Amino acid sequence: MDELTDEETQLLVNKLKELQVELKQLVRESEGSSKPVSLDQPIGRLSRMDAIQQQQMASENRRSHRRRLVLIDHALRAEEDGTYGLCRRCEEPIGFGRLSARPETPLCLTCQSANEGR
Repeated sequence: MDELTDEETQLLVNKLKELQVELKQLVRESEGSSKPVSLDQPIGRLSRMDAIQQQQMASENRRSHRRRLVLIDHALRAEEDGTYGLCRRCEEPIGFGRLSARPETPLCLTCQSANEGR
């Protein structure tokens, strides 16, 4: 695969920065909905179970956003040191199509597939 052009890199870095702002906002907004459900609330058993399930989903979404923010931070640092777009494992270029879909991805498709196969 070919290495990224300067134009492609800039496009992806802009996408990373926009995504970073969006995810930080989502993390802030989800703070209240991911807090534990109070057992003292005067609601029925099924409503409480539903509230607990929604709280767990909100917590998992928040964790997912935070993990993705860490990957974005790593990708932005990689861009600064000139290694953005290179697979962290095999050091081969990651395709523009893959980076367009997930600009924070640290692995090429081959290494990602091998990683998931473990």
